[in-house]
Amino acid sequence: MLADTALAVMWVGLTCYALFGGADFGAGVWDLLAGGARRGDAQRRLIEHSIGPVWEANHVWLIFVIVLLWSCFSPVFAAVMSTLYLPLTLAALGIIARGAAFAFRKASTEPWQRRLFGACFAISSLLTPFFLGTVAGAVASGRVPAGLAQGDVVTSWLNPTSALGGVLAVLICAHLAAVYLCADADREGDPEPARAFARRAVAGGLVSGAVALAGIAVLHADAPRLFHGLTHRALPLVVLSAVSGVLGLALPARRRHVAARGAAAPAVAAILWAWGAAQYPAMLVDSVTVGQAASRPAVLSACLIALACGAVLLIPALWLLYGTFQRSHTAKAPDSRGHT
Repeated sequence: MLADTALAVMWVGLTCYALFGGADFGAGVWDLLAGGARRGDAQRRLIEHSIGPVWEANHVWLIFVIVLLWSCFSPVFAAVMSTLYLPLTLAALGIIARGAAFAFRKASTEPWQRRLFGACFAISSLLTPFFLGTVAGAVASGRVPAGLAQGDVVTSWLNPTSALGGVLAVLICAHLAAVYLCADADREGDPEPARAFARRAVAGGLVSGAVALAGIAVLHADAPRLFHGLTHRALPLVVLSAVSGVLGLALPARRRHVAARGAAAPAVAAILWAWGAAQYPAMLVDSVTVGQAASRPAVLSACLIALACGAVLLIPALWLLYGTFQRSHTAKAPDSRGHT
Protein backbone atom coordinates (compact mmCIF):
# COMPACT_ATOMS: atom_id res chain seq x y z
CA MET A 1 0.00 0.00 0.00
CA LEU A 2 2.77 2.47 0.93
CA ALA A 3 4.73 1.59 -2.21
CA ASP A 4 1.70 2.08 -4.45
CA THR A 5 0.95 5.42 -2.78
CA ALA A 6 4.53 6.60 -3.31
CA LEU A 7 4.37 5.49 -6.94
CA ALA A 8 1.08 7.34 -7.48
CA VAL A 9 2.52 10.52 -5.95
CA MET A 10 5.58 10.23 -8.15
CA TRP A 11 3.37 9.79 -11.20
CA VAL A 12 1.42 12.90 -10.24
CA GLY A 13 4.74 14.77 -10.20
CA LEU A 14 5.63 13.34 -13.62
CA THR A 15 2.24 14.44 -14.95
CA CYS A 16 2.76 17.97 -13.61
CA TYR A 17 6.17 18.09 -15.27
CA ALA A 18 4.65 17.00 -18.57
CA LEU A 19 1.91 19.64 -18.36
CA PHE A 20 4.00 22.56 -17.12
CA GLY A 21 7.57 21.77 -18.10
CA GLY A 22 6.33 20.25 -21.36
CA ALA A 23 4.54 23.45 -22.34
CA ASP A 24 7.70 25.32 -21.37
CA PHE A 25 9.73 23.24 -23.85
CA GLY A 26 7.03 23.58 -26.48
CA ALA A 27 7.14 27.35 -26.23
CA GLY A 28 10.82 27.15 -27.14
CA VAL A 29 9.93 25.04 -30.19
CA TRP A 30 7.52 27.74 -31.37
CA ASP A 31 10.20 30.34 -30.67
CA LEU A 32 12.38 28.44 -33.14
CA LEU A 33 9.59 28.39 -35.75
CA ALA A 34 8.33 31.95 -35.22
CA GLY A 35 10.15 33.30 -38.28
CA GLY A 36 12.57 36.16 -38.81
CA ALA A 37 13.37 38.84 -36.26
CA ARG A 38 10.65 41.22 -37.49
CA ARG A 39 7.92 38.73 -38.42
CA GLY A 40 8.33 36.64 -35.28
CA ASP A 41 8.85 39.48 -32.81
CA ALA A 42 5.28 39.55 -31.47
CA GLN A 43 5.21 35.80 -30.94
CA ARG A 44 8.61 35.76 -29.23
CA ARG A 45 7.59 38.61 -26.93
CA LEU A 46 4.47 36.68 -25.96
CA ILE A 47 6.54 33.54 -25.28
CA GLU A 48 8.98 35.48 -23.10
CA HIS A 49 6.12 37.14 -21.23
CA SER A 50 4.33 33.83 -20.65
CA ILE A 51 7.19 31.60 -19.52
CA GLY A 52 9.56 34.17 -18.03
CA PRO A 53 8.10 34.19 -14.49
CA VAL A 54 7.56 30.42 -14.24
CA TRP A 55 10.16 28.57 -16.30
CA GLU A 56 12.35 27.77 -13.30
CA ALA A 57 9.38 26.64 -11.19
CA ASN A 58 8.28 24.24 -13.92
CA HIS A 59 11.45 22.16 -13.54
CA VAL A 60 10.87 21.70 -9.82
CA TRP A 61 8.62 18.80 -10.81
CA LEU A 62 11.50 16.97 -12.51
CA ILE A 63 13.62 17.26 -9.36
CA PHE A 64 10.64 16.04 -7.35
CA VAL A 65 10.30 12.92 -9.51
CA ILE A 66 14.02 12.13 -9.45
CA VAL A 67 14.32 12.52 -5.67
CA LEU A 68 11.23 10.41 -5.04
CA LEU A 69 12.47 7.68 -7.40
CA TRP A 70 15.85 7.70 -5.66
CA SER A 71 14.36 7.62 -2.15
CA CYS A 72 11.48 5.19 -2.61
CA PHE A 73 12.58 2.95 -5.50
CA SER A 74 16.37 3.05 -5.42
CA PRO A 75 16.98 -0.17 -7.49
CA VAL A 76 14.99 1.34 -10.35
CA PHE A 77 16.82 4.65 -9.97
CA ALA A 78 20.18 2.87 -10.12
CA ALA A 79 19.23 0.80 -13.17
CA VAL A 80 17.80 3.74 -15.14
CA MET A 81 20.63 6.15 -14.34
CA SER A 82 23.41 3.67 -15.08
CA THR A 83 21.93 2.35 -18.32
CA LEU A 84 20.48 5.58 -19.72
CA TYR A 85 23.15 8.03 -18.61
CA LEU A 86 23.80 9.22 -22.17
CA PRO A 87 20.31 10.58 -22.99
CA LEU A 88 19.85 11.76 -19.40
CA THR A 89 23.14 13.70 -19.55
CA LEU A 90 22.16 15.22 -22.89
CA ALA A 91 18.77 16.19 -21.46
CA ALA A 92 20.41 17.77 -18.40
CA LEU A 93 22.81 19.74 -20.59
CA GLY A 94 19.86 20.84 -22.70
CA ILE A 95 17.97 22.11 -19.64
CA ILE A 96 21.04 24.04 -18.45
CA ALA A 97 21.83 25.51 -21.88
CA ARG A 98 18.19 26.40 -22.43
CA GLY A 99 17.83 28.23 -19.14
CA ALA A 100 21.09 30.11 -19.52
CA ALA A 101 20.29 31.14 -23.10
CA PHE A 102 16.79 32.31 -22.13
CA ALA A 103 18.21 34.51 -19.36
CA PHE A 104 21.06 35.88 -21.48
CA ARG A 105 18.79 36.70 -24.42
CA LYS A 106 16.58 38.86 -22.22
CA ALA A 107 19.66 40.73 -20.95
CA SER A 108 21.29 41.14 -24.39
CA THR A 109 21.09 44.37 -26.34
CA GLU A 110 23.00 43.53 -29.53
CA PRO A 111 20.96 41.84 -32.29
CA TRP A 112 23.63 39.20 -32.94
CA GLN A 113 23.67 38.27 -29.26
CA ARG A 114 19.90 37.91 -29.17
CA ARG A 115 20.01 35.73 -32.28
CA LEU A 116 22.77 33.53 -30.82
CA PHE A 117 21.12 33.01 -27.45
CA GLY A 118 17.70 32.68 -29.08
CA ALA A 119 18.96 29.88 -31.31
CA CYS A 120 20.52 28.09 -28.33
CA PHE A 121 17.27 28.44 -26.36
CA ALA A 122 15.11 27.18 -29.20
CA ILE A 123 17.29 24.23 -30.25
CA SER A 124 17.70 23.11 -26.63
CA SER A 125 13.91 23.29 -26.25
CA LEU A 126 13.59 20.92 -29.19
CA LEU A 127 16.27 18.40 -28.24
CA THR A 128 15.66 18.15 -24.48
CA PRO A 129 12.13 16.70 -24.61
CA PHE A 130 13.29 14.35 -27.37
CA PHE A 131 15.97 12.85 -25.12
CA LEU A 132 13.54 12.63 -22.20
CA GLY A 133 11.09 10.85 -24.49
CA THR A 134 13.76 8.32 -25.50
CA VAL A 135 14.29 7.54 -21.82
CA ALA A 136 10.57 6.87 -21.38
CA GLY A 137 10.61 4.66 -24.48
CA ALA A 138 13.57 2.68 -23.17
CA VAL A 139 11.86 1.96 -19.85
CA ALA A 140 8.48 1.22 -21.44
CA SER A 141 9.93 -1.21 -23.98
CA GLY A 142 11.80 -3.23 -21.34
CA ARG A 143 15.33 -2.28 -22.39
CA VAL A 144 16.40 -1.30 -18.88
CA PRO A 145 17.13 -4.47 -16.86
CA ALA A 146 17.69 -4.53 -13.12
CA GLY A 147 21.20 -3.94 -11.78
CA LEU A 148 23.93 -1.44 -12.41
CA ALA A 149 24.63 -0.78 -16.11
CA GLN A 150 23.13 -4.09 -17.21
CA GLY A 151 21.48 -2.63 -20.30
CA ASP A 152 23.16 -1.59 -23.51
CA VAL A 153 24.09 2.08 -23.19
CA VAL A 154 23.36 2.77 -26.87
CA THR A 155 20.59 0.49 -28.12
CA SER A 156 18.62 0.93 -24.90
CA TRP A 157 17.57 4.40 -26.09
CA LEU A 158 18.30 4.21 -29.83
CA ASN A 159 15.45 1.95 -30.93
CA PRO A 160 12.01 2.31 -32.54
CA THR A 161 10.02 2.73 -29.29
CA SER A 162 12.45 5.32 -27.92
CA ALA A 163 12.39 7.22 -31.21
CA LEU A 164 8.60 7.19 -31.09
CA GLY A 165 8.70 8.44 -27.50
CA GLY A 166 11.10 11.23 -28.39
CA VAL A 167 9.13 12.46 -31.39
CA LEU A 168 5.83 12.29 -29.51
CA ALA A 169 7.34 14.19 -26.58
CA VAL A 170 8.39 17.05 -28.86
CA LEU A 171 5.04 17.14 -30.67
CA ILE A 172 2.98 16.99 -27.48
CA CYS A 173 5.05 19.73 -25.87
CA ALA A 174 4.55 21.93 -28.93
CA HIS A 175 0.80 21.26 -28.96
CA LEU A 176 0.43 22.06 -25.26
CA ALA A 177 2.43 25.26 -25.60
CA ALA A 178 0.35 26.45 -28.56
CA VAL A 179 -2.89 25.80 -26.66
CA TYR A 180 -1.63 27.65 -23.58
CA LEU A 181 -0.25 30.56 -25.62
CA CYS A 182 -3.60 31.02 -27.40
CA ALA A 183 -5.23 31.82 -24.07
CA ASP A 184 -2.34 34.05 -22.99
CA ALA A 185 -2.47 36.10 -26.20
CA ASP A 186 -6.26 36.38 -26.05
CA ARG A 187 -6.15 37.48 -22.41
CA GLU A 188 -3.56 40.15 -23.23
CA GLY A 189 -5.74 41.47 -26.06
CA ASP A 190 -3.32 40.47 -28.82
CA PRO A 191 -5.49 38.88 -31.55
CA GLU A 192 -2.87 38.15 -34.21
CA PRO A 193 -0.62 35.90 -32.06
CA ALA A 194 -3.78 34.29 -30.67
CA ARG A 195 -4.90 33.32 -34.17
CA ALA A 196 -1.41 32.15 -35.11
CA PHE A 197 -1.08 29.91 -32.06
CA ALA A 198 -4.62 28.60 -32.53
CA ARG A 199 -3.63 27.40 -35.99
CA ARG A 200 -0.48 25.85 -34.58
CA ALA A 201 -2.40 24.17 -31.78
CA VAL A 202 -4.65 22.46 -34.30
CA ALA A 203 -1.74 21.53 -36.57
CA GLY A 204 0.30 20.22 -33.65
CA GLY A 205 -2.61 18.15 -32.38
CA LEU A 206 -3.23 16.64 -35.81
CA VAL A 207 0.41 15.70 -36.29
CA SER A 208 0.61 14.28 -32.75
CA GLY A 209 -2.47 12.15 -33.40
CA ALA A 210 -1.09 10.90 -36.71
CA VAL A 211 2.24 9.93 -35.13
CA ALA A 212 0.43 8.24 -32.24
CA LEU A 213 -1.65 6.17 -34.67
CA ALA A 214 1.45 5.20 -36.63
CA GLY A 215 3.09 4.34 -33.33
CA ILE A 216 0.59 1.54 -32.77
CA ALA A 217 2.44 -0.53 -35.36
CA VAL A 218 5.78 0.38 -33.78
CA LEU A 219 4.68 -0.74 -30.32
CA HIS A 220 3.11 -3.93 -31.68
CA ALA A 221 6.41 -4.93 -33.26
CA ASP A 222 8.93 -3.50 -30.81
CA ALA A 223 7.20 -3.38 -27.40
CA PRO A 224 4.52 -6.11 -27.38
CA ARG A 225 4.01 -6.04 -23.60
CA LEU A 226 3.34 -2.33 -23.63
CA PHE A 227 1.07 -2.72 -26.66
CA HIS A 228 -0.93 -5.43 -24.89
CA GLY A 229 -1.30 -3.32 -21.76
CA LEU A 230 -2.42 -0.24 -23.69
CA THR A 231 -5.03 -2.20 -25.64
CA HIS A 232 -6.41 -4.05 -22.60
CA ARG A 233 -5.99 -2.77 -19.05
CA ALA A 234 -5.20 0.83 -20.00
CA LEU A 235 -7.65 1.07 -22.90
CA PRO A 236 -10.14 3.38 -21.07
CA LEU A 237 -7.35 5.88 -20.44
CA VAL A 238 -6.26 5.68 -24.08
CA VAL A 239 -9.85 6.39 -25.16
CA LEU A 240 -10.06 9.30 -22.70
CA SER A 241 -6.85 10.73 -24.15
CA ALA A 242 -8.19 10.41 -27.69
CA VAL A 243 -11.53 12.06 -26.86
CA SER A 244 -9.84 14.91 -25.00
CA GLY A 245 -7.42 15.32 -27.89
CA VAL A 246 -10.25 15.67 -30.39
CA LEU A 247 -11.89 18.31 -28.19
CA GLY A 248 -8.54 20.05 -27.95
CA LEU A 249 -8.50 20.32 -31.73
CA ALA A 250 -12.00 21.77 -32.04
CA LEU A 251 -11.95 24.34 -29.25
CA PRO A 252 -9.02 26.58 -30.35
CA ALA A 253 -10.59 27.00 -33.77
CA ARG A 254 -13.72 28.35 -32.04
CA ARG A 255 -11.64 30.71 -29.86
CA ARG A 256 -12.58 28.86 -26.69
CA HIS A 257 -9.02 28.99 -25.48
CA VAL A 258 -9.53 28.36 -21.76
CA ALA A 259 -11.73 25.35 -22.50
CA ALA A 260 -9.06 24.13 -24.93
CA ARG A 261 -6.56 24.09 -22.06
CA GLY A 262 -9.03 21.98 -20.10
CA ALA A 263 -9.12 19.45 -22.94
CA ALA A 264 -5.44 19.39 -23.90
CA ALA A 265 -4.16 18.81 -20.36
CA PRO A 266 -6.28 15.66 -19.70
CA ALA A 267 -5.27 14.30 -23.12
CA VAL A 268 -1.61 14.39 -22.13
CA ALA A 269 -2.19 13.28 -18.54
CA ALA A 270 -4.33 10.33 -19.62
CA ILE A 271 -1.69 8.93 -21.96
CA LEU A 272 0.93 9.13 -19.21
CA TRP A 273 -1.33 7.28 -16.80
CA ALA A 274 -2.18 4.80 -19.54
CA TRP A 275 1.53 3.97 -19.79
CA GLY A 276 1.69 3.47 -16.04
CA ALA A 277 -1.42 1.31 -15.99
CA ALA A 278 -0.22 -0.76 -18.94
CA GLN A 279 3.10 -1.53 -17.24
CA TYR A 280 1.91 -1.93 -13.63
CA PRO A 281 2.99 -3.67 -11.41
CA ALA A 282 6.33 -3.79 -13.26
CA MET A 283 8.60 -0.80 -12.87
CA LEU A 284 11.27 -2.39 -15.04
CA VAL A 285 9.61 -4.71 -17.53
CA ASP A 286 10.45 -8.39 -16.94
CA SER A 287 12.79 -7.40 -14.10
CA VAL A 288 11.42 -5.53 -11.09
CA THR A 289 7.93 -4.95 -9.72
CA VAL A 290 6.77 -2.12 -7.48
CA GLY A 291 6.92 -4.30 -4.39
CA GLN A 292 10.41 -5.59 -5.18
CA ALA A 293 11.82 -2.11 -5.86
CA ALA A 294 10.23 -0.32 -2.92
CA SER A 295 12.28 0.86 0.03
CA ARG A 296 11.56 -0.22 3.61
CA PRO A 297 8.15 0.79 5.02
CA ALA A 298 9.85 3.20 7.44
CA VAL A 299 11.52 5.01 4.53
CA LEU A 300 8.31 5.15 2.51
CA SER A 301 6.38 6.48 5.50
CA ALA A 302 8.98 9.15 6.18
CA CYS A 303 8.97 10.25 2.53
CA LEU A 304 5.18 10.46 2.36
CA ILE A 305 4.98 12.43 5.62
CA ALA A 306 7.66 14.84 4.38
CA LEU A 307 5.80 15.23 1.08
CA ALA A 308 2.53 15.97 2.88
CA CYS A 309 4.23 18.63 5.01
CA GLY A 310 5.96 20.13 1.99
CA ALA A 311 2.74 20.20 -0.01
CA VAL A 312 1.18 22.51 2.59
CA LEU A 313 3.79 25.11 1.62
CA LEU A 314 4.46 24.25 -2.01
CA ILE A 315 0.95 23.97 -3.47
CA PRO A 316 -0.31 27.40 -2.27
CA ALA A 317 2.97 28.99 -3.39
CA LEU A 318 2.70 27.50 -6.89
CA TRP A 319 -0.99 28.40 -7.05
CA LEU A 320 -0.13 32.01 -6.21
CA LEU A 321 2.74 32.07 -8.72
CA TYR A 322 0.75 30.71 -11.65
CA GLY A 323 -2.38 32.65 -10.71
CA THR A 324 -0.54 35.97 -10.44
CA PHE A 325 0.93 35.71 -13.92
CA GLN A 326 -2.25 34.40 -15.51
CA ARG A 327 -3.98 37.72 -14.90
CA SER A 328 -4.12 40.29 -17.65
CA HIS A 329 -1.47 43.01 -17.54
CA THR A 330 -2.97 45.18 -20.26
CA ALA A 331 -5.32 47.24 -18.14
CA LYS A 332 -5.07 50.95 -18.85
CA ALA A 333 -3.13 53.02 -16.40
CA PRO A 334 -5.14 55.64 -14.44
CA ASP A 335 -4.97 59.20 -15.75
CA SER A 336 -4.21 62.30 -13.68
CA ARG A 337 -7.77 62.35 -12.37
CA GLY A 338 -7.58 58.74 -11.23
CA HIS A 339 -9.81 57.44 -14.05
CA THR A 340 -8.93 54.43 -16.20
